[in-house]
Amino acid sequence: MKLPSNLVPGDRIAIIPPAKAIEPHFIQDAVKLLESWELNVVLSDNINSKFHQFAGSDLDRSRAFQKILDSSEIKCILCARGGYGTTRIIEDLNFEKFLESPKWIVGYSDITALLLHLNRMGISGIHGPMPINFHESGAEESLNRLRHLLFNGYLTPIHFLGTPNNRQGFASGRLIGGNLSMLVNCMGTSDDFSTDGRILFLEDIDEYLYRIDRMLVQLKRSGKLQNLSGLIIGQFTNLQDNDEPFGSGVEEMILRLTSGYDFPLCFNAPVGHEMPNFPLPVGQNFDLDVGKQSVVLKQSKY
Repeated sequence: MKLPSNLVPGDRIAIIPPAKAIEPHFIQDAVKLLESWELNVVLSDNINSKFHQFAGSDLDRSRAFQKILDSSEIKCILCARGGYGTTRIIEDLNFEKFLESPKWIVGYSDITALLLHLNRMGISGIHGPMPINFHESGAEESLNRLRHLLFNGYLTPIHFLGTPNNRQGFASGRLIGGNLSMLVNCMGTSDDFSTDGRILFLEDIDEYLYRIDRMLVQLKRSGKLQNLSGLIIGQFTNLQDNDEPFGSGVEEMILRLTSGYDFPLCFNAPVGHEMPNFPLPVGQNFDLDVGKQSVVLKQSKY
């Protein structure tokens, strides 16, 4: 899996909202931080656009993204935020010039679809914080890790606390994953993905419990869990329930659906819609060491 070139001081980095519109003050905060990293910030043509909930029409967003993809001067693309809308334009984008000199693309949530698109082309993207998060309390470590990854090309090891439901063990494999809703949404499309021998990570937000269960069941029925090397469960934030309770939480769902497998499994990973949201280079090789008390996720080759 090919890694884009490392950033160096003075490089140009672009911010673009490929999905939902974003308020200007989030962009201003992000520009200040990126300039403190000695980067020159370019804003996309649709940065202030709004069409219903989107950052411009599908045509506006695809044209703005294409311009940035094709620019040889821009070395990294930060997606401003997620929301919904990336899959509406992804088939309209041409990556020919991008593939001549790949650049980092960073985002999560709805941007999972774009990361899967890159994965199909053999290019690593970064599942990580976006400008809409830069101001949030507790974001400092996530942003410091993002800076290190962009400038050095590898991730420093991630340590986090285990839970009693962790399934202990050691796993190695390429990292794949992201937002559960988007992963399921991309199944059966040209950006469908293999999980065989891979370490899968999952997160989501604002979903009903029964929908989470339905998507997890679909992952299992489609064979996405059968040959995993390891499974990482990140943040499932602001989940909702019906008047008649569903009856089980995310950990119970995961344990039920993976009871027939023996791959290492961990919960409580610092990945998702809350801080900390540590950056992860999708497609790179990782080692996962799961204990009951602690978990270590470490990039194994760089």
